[in-house]
Amino acid sequence: MEDLSSILLPEMMTVPAGILSQKDDRKGMRWTVQVQSFEVAKYPVTQALYGAVLGDWPSCFKGDDLPVESVGWFDALRFCNALSKRCGLEPCYALYADDVVEQYPMSGGFRLLTDAEWEYACRGGSHEPRYGPLDDVAWYAENSKGAPQTVGQKAVNAFGLHDMLGNVWEWCWDQYDSDVYGEYRIFKGGGWADEARGCLVTNRRRSHPTFRVDDLGFRIARAMRLTGSL
Repeated sequence: MEDLSSILLPEMMTVPAGILSQKDDRKGMRWTVQVQSFEVAKYPVTQALYGAVLGDWPSCFKGDDLPVESVGWFDALRFCNALSKRCGLEPCYALYADDVVEQYPMSGGFRLLTDAEWEYACRGGSHEPRYGPLDDVAWYAENSKGAPQTVGQKAVNAFGLHDMLGNVWEWCWDQYDSDVYGEYRIFKGGGWADEARGCLVTNRRRSHPTFRVDDLGFRIARAMRLTGSL
């Protein structure tokens, strides 16, 4: 295991197992997902953590405690693998030429949340459109002053997670609709530049895995750790 003295590892919160009902208004579909218990970072990945792991500071708005942004989906996967290796964990992703990816979600390493895991974690047991009053829980167009803000300043949800809504959108693992959008991946949560209607637990947007913009970052998760592991 490498020296981790330069990295402040993210605080991971345990999300209990449960059942989630999801919908997609565009496709007119509803479905139910059984979500297994997993661990998820209390905050989005910060610029300090991203820079310490990959030696790269891609964000347009600079600040160690700001969420990293201007990162693509593949960038997020590379970060997850690099952090896993530095922690002595088996990486979750095998990255091949031509952007081919295989996922091993039970490897114990860090990974992106699935679409269902993200919504379930964001809700924190709530069945409302948001897990609290918007100004209490999120940085969005009306209160962000035109920029992302330091993570962890807004109220947590019932699972102890900050910034699930607002601040930056967060990449998820899933493809949106491969028949229509090909390789496009889902991101969720709303961002600092969005109006209130953009910051809803059910919202999902999509773009190509190489897409980078200044209000899009990510959060990390991992399978439930075994007793005695990191």
